[in-house]
Amino acid sequence: MTVDVVRVDLGSRSYDVRIGLGLLDRAADEIMPLLRRQKVAVITDETVAATHLDRLAASFVAKNIAMSALSLPPGEATKGWVHLERAVEWLLDQRVERGDVVVALGGGVVGDLAGFAAAILRRGVRFVQIPTTLLAQVDSSVGGKTGINSRQGKNLIGAFHQPSLVLADIDVLATLPSRQFLSGYGEVAKYGLLGDAIFFEWLENNGPSLAAGNSPARQYAVRRSVEMKAGIVSRDETEQGERALLNLGHTFCHALETATGYSDRLLHGEGVAIGCVLAFELSQRLGLCSQESPSRVRAHLRAMGMKTELCDIEGDLPGADALLALMAQDKKAENGQLRFILARAIGETFMASDVPVDTVLHMLREALQARH
Repeated sequence: MTVDVVRVDLGSRSYDVRIGLGLLDRAADEIMPLLRRQKVAVITDETVAATHLDRLAASFVAKNIAMSALSLPPGEATKGWVHLERAVEWLLDQRVERGDVVVALGGGVVGDLAGFAAAILRRGVRFVQIPTTLLAQVDSSVGGKTGINSRQGKNLIGAFHQPSLVLADIDVLATLPSRQFLSGYGEVAKYGLLGDAIFFEWLENNGPSLAAGNSPARQYAVRRSVEMKAGIVSRDETEQGERALLNLGHTFCHALETATGYSDRLLHGEGVAIGCVLAFELSQRLGLCSQESPSRVRAHLRAMGMKTELCDIEGDLPGADALLALMAQDKKAENGQLRFILARAIGETFMASDVPVDTVLHMLREALQARH
């Protein structure tokens, strides 16, 4: 299979997202043109390091490039001040200069944290994303959003800092546990739901074979998702307008992630899937889309074996009022008003900030009651 190249067009800060098989083994060849001296600093996590770091190291050794690596604990809880400080101090210990390149090898947590560390180190050093999860390949590695979580909420501390290159190796997806892969699929489905009904229909037909390991299907799904994100980011880098559509389902998702303590009770893509169902349900209750739309969203995600309802989340959840309060802390809130991405149909979404709170509360109360 050939390597697909998607360009993120941002003038002097444009970069390529390269998508294909075997890119991890060729990483040194891909990264070498960016290097001013023969060394790189890699930030990863312990799980990814055990599976992939030796292959990446071998690639650099073959090209006489010195590589140092820091492995952080896996999991969303790592994305905070403690490990950010650890990463930045480690990069300084490695004598990383402004002309050097930091490599983020891992999922969204590593990419977000390493990218933020690169953004604030010496007022900004370049970095390369090598995303090892489906979620990171189609979403967090592209677009330059970097950051950490706070006890107040998710991704509230961060910076826009674009990578210099993204290498999305389809091979590495084969090492993901099924639940992790499906978590990423929540973001893939989101792209069809927010702006490409034909892609969503393709996913309805091809999702099961994609989940079963079909490499051409996986590469197409990653490429189409990245094409959509790259187009939106190129037109609206800092989320002044259209880029907000990428947050379909995320106002609900981030509140649920905060409520579950960023734990394994709810993976990000699972929250996105539930959030997308809730966004379409809310749209239907507001008379914006037909009853068929939320039913179709639910049916496809369920067919893929994904969480679709609040009752699919194990353990206790706060009440509807408390969930609404967590949504109000979301960084997309403006002047205290919640902003939702709503839908007129599958593939046709828009941003709204005048949603009646009572409708949201009523929907959440019903969803929570279904848990009992």
